[in-house]
Amino acid sequence: MSQTLGDLIALLHDWYPPATAESWDAVGLVYGDPAAQARKVMFAVDPTPEVAQEAADWGADLLVVHHPLFLTAVHGFPATDPKGRTLATLVKADCALLTAHTNADQAEGGVSEAMARALGIEDPFPILPAVGEPLDKLVVFVPLDAAAPVRAAIASAGAGEIGHYDHCSFTTTGTGRFRPLEGADPSVGIVGNLEMVEEDRIEVLMPRRLRADVIATMRAAHPYEEPAYDVIELADPGSSGTGTGRLGSVPATTLAEFAKLVAESLPETAAGIRVAGDPDRAVRRVAVCGGAGDFLLDQLATSDVDVYVTSDLRHHRAAEFLDKGGPALIDVAHWAAESTWLPVVEKKLKDALGDTVETRVSTIRTDPWTMHL
Repeated sequence: MSQTLGDLIALLHDWYPPATAESWDAVGLVYGDPAAQARKVMFAVDPTPEVAQEAADWGADLLVVHHPLFLTAVHGFPATDPKGRTLATLVKADCALLTAHTNADQAEGGVSEAMARALGIEDPFPILPAVGEPLDKLVVFVPLDAAAPVRAAIASAGAGEIGHYDHCSFTTTGTGRFRPLEGADPSVGIVGNLEMVEEDRIEVLMPRRLRADVIATMRAAHPYEEPAYDVIELADPGSSGTGTGRLGSVPATTLAEFAKLVAESLPETAAGIRVAGDPDRAVRRVAVCGGAGDFLLDQLATSDVDVYVTSDLRHHRAAEFLDKGGPALIDVAHWAAESTWLPVVEKKLKDALGDTVETRVSTIRTDPWTMHL
């Protein structure tokens, strides 16, 4: 069965939701028609002109990259400019472009998790867990014969979705009591009489942003003039699988030996890796962050972490961190760290779609450094 570009985008956005990207980021579909057929997908860290040409030469229908082509606003993209040349090459080849940046950094199976697993870190979990979407619980009381239509209606409005399941609810049966007063128009009972009706209590979770729509849908489907219902705001449970960076354990070793493992596990680059700390320091707990990760130094300074692996560490921040007795530091090439995600997302797509798509990881190393003397 052939796939459309829209089908591929839906999968990628399910794994790496654009809504989880940082507010300053630019993610999602950059160029392409979702209705177009898509059979060949290439993955890369950077949307450079050379990568775009590789995708075009291979006949890719979609190029998925980590770094945005247009992170800041532009007024044009002439082909004489590198970014414009990248886009012009893709347009000419009818190859779509999609970016998964900070939304892929935090996700389960995303960039930092891929990096952690490439370094042999066991059971990695986020350094900073993502804040979950605010949730409400709706509890509504419905006469038995109307329970099924009310459940269906609130599900259609988005209530009852938990992970990869929908129409999730819980129902118990009890007795409802009420007395219609003057001015009421009851669907059950008589004005002035105390009524007892067997009812279902329906409980369902819903995103808080959908509260108004779900309640309006429930009221429209409910047979009662004045439905009895509760809306309960739930505490944020956090997230065990998504968030910033990753933290876990490795078999007991030393900083020198672990640094060698890092160098062997990541693609070789001209700059290699830099290590700060006592080579004989014991290493068991390891933190990582794909890309530039000095923003996590304060978080890790007083932790039980033995070594922090990330990229683009600055002189003063690193020196001050070490002076405070923080973990050892290993600084790796930005491109090398994030490239560990490419085979992970490639396999994920192949597992989901099988032989209906061809996939390829770019063979071009887009690390900007070419010499180390």
